[in-house]
Amino acid sequence: MNEPASGTAHPAPEEAWLSIVGIGEDGADGLSPAAAHLVRSADMVFGGARHLALAGNLVTGEAHAWPSPFSQGIAAVVAARGRRVCVLASGDPFCHGVGATLARYVPAHEMRVIPAPSAFSLAAAALGWALQDVVCVSLHGREIARLRPHLHPGTRILALTSDAEGPAALARMVTDLGFGASEIILLEALGGPRARVRSARADAFDFLRIDPLNLVAVRVEGSGAVLHLGRGLPDSLFDHDGQITKREIRAMALSALAPRRGECLWDIGAGAGSVAIEWLLCDPSLSAVAIEQDGSRAARIARNALALGVPHLRIVQGVAPEALAGLPRPDAIFVGGGGSEEGVMDAAIFDLRPGGRLVANAVTLETEAVLLALHARLGGDLTRLAVSRAVPVKGMTGWRPAMPVTQWIWTKSETP
Repeated sequence: MNEPASGTAHPAPEEAWLSIVGIGEDGADGLSPAAAHLVRSADMVFGGARHLALAGNLVTGEAHAWPSPFSQGIAAVVAARGRRVCVLASGDPFCHGVGATLARYVPAHEMRVIPAPSAFSLAAAALGWALQDVVCVSLHGREIARLRPHLHPGTRILALTSDAEGPAALARMVTDLGFGASEIILLEALGGPRARVRSARADAFDFLRIDPLNLVAVRVEGSGAVLHLGRGLPDSLFDHDGQITKREIRAMALSALAPRRGECLWDIGAGAGSVAIEWLLCDPSLSAVAIEQDGSRAARIARNALALGVPHLRIVQGVAPEALAGLPRPDAIFVGGGGSEEGVMDAAIFDLRPGGRLVANAVTLETEAVLLALHARLGGDLTRLAVSRAVPVKGMTGWRPAMPVTQWIWTKSETP
């Protein structure tokens, strides 16, 4: 039985009423005696139609296939508290599985969980790959563009797909990005009698009759553009109309924004979306909202986010501060444009969480005056940033300065 977290007090629990059993493609034969007993003794058994079929005659109670929408099934499980309920799940219920969803409604001490090997574990075992050295990505029900940040030559990736079309779409994307030499290993129906492993180069992937239950392994090779792990990606990776926080300034802004796991960023006056996109690339737990009033730029931000592997960037087309209403409260705010507009900075300061960081850039005298006044009133750090680039000058080379940027960095006090 799952134990409560250390230091967490619970009243003396009743016997766990909910069991969550991981089941593989080998069905009932692959279950331990304890897991088989939980299925057999349950009054109600929930699972996908495939899971219920795999369990077969072990299901003696009421069988309930997951309905659509799925949330109705979760509600039915929770409503059955007090009865002996078993939920069947694919492999490890807490690896991109139903266990994590149920844990939001049912305390751990009320559940008994018996996992089976996850698809990632089965694939690593089949390939002889050390799982801790592999990038594991779930693309099930998600955009395959999320694979983009991991395309570094020499990297090994395990990607769980949604259906039979997923592997070919993944191979096309990898090829289109310049990594067609990568080896694509297709692993189908692992752990059962239909298991099959096939491989091909990404640019020659043409497998037919692919089992919808599949996982794709990738050995990345090629000369495509790599999204490096440092901050300050080349400006050329972003589609823009000149309204972009340039590479060097962006790197300094992201350093000042200091992303921490699970945090949310507002990028106000997002332009090309470069700051919000690089924020999301720092860690998969981060979220961001790009606020941009110009429709064509908002559409461009969406294209950039997809191309650079963060299609989950939320984009709000509108004028701040009105467009900020109803957004999730931010842990960090970047103001790259519109800082001189009435109410924008006041709204940002008010909405920022205590302990949050605000970074605002100014290239115009009007916005700089706003930042100077805020610095005088609230403190923080004020910095003048100037970048010059070497350019040809009549057969020789000289420095061409970019417009200087005034940057204000402020951390909101934890106490009022």
